[in-house]
Amino acid sequence: MNLTDPQALAALHACCFDRPRPWSAEEFAGLLASPGVFLLSGKDGFLLGRALACEAELLTLAVAPGARRAGLGLRLVSDFAAEAAARRADEAFLEVAADNLPARRLYDRAGWVQAGLRQGYYGAGSDAIVMRLTLRAGQEGG
Repeated sequence: MNLTDPQALAALHACCFDRPRPWSAEEFAGLLASPGVFLLSGKDGFLLGRALACEAELLTLAVAPGARRAGLGLRLVSDFAAEAAARRADEAFLEVAADNLPARRLYDRAGWVQAGLRQGYYGAGSDAIVMRLTLRAGQEGG
C-alpha cells in the first residue's frame, strides 16, 4: 500500500475510524497541499501533522487494525514530535475521543498531557480531550 497517495490514506483511515467519520481522499489531498502539513508513514500506518509558527497539531493517526500493538503508532508519534520540533514548533496539540482509551494510553506513553476538554466535539455526547506536548526546552508545562 502506497501511504503517500490520498486514496490509500483515505482507505486506511476508513478501516480505522467510523467516529469521527473517516476522511475522504479529497480531504487528504487538500490537507497535503496546505502550508505546514506533513505526512509520516510506515508500511501499515501514517500520521498527518501540521506545524505553523510555534505550534504543531497532530491531525490524525491511523494504524491498520492487524498491525496495532507492535510499536508503529508510538514510533509515528515520536517521529511527529521530532519533525514538529525541527519545524520550530515549541508545543503540539491534538484532540482524541474521550472514550478512545487505546489512543489515550498511547499518547500518555509518548509524554502528552491533558490540557482541556471539548464537549461534543465529535457529536452529541462524544467529547474530545485536548492534549499537549512540550517540544522544545524552556517551555512551561508538560
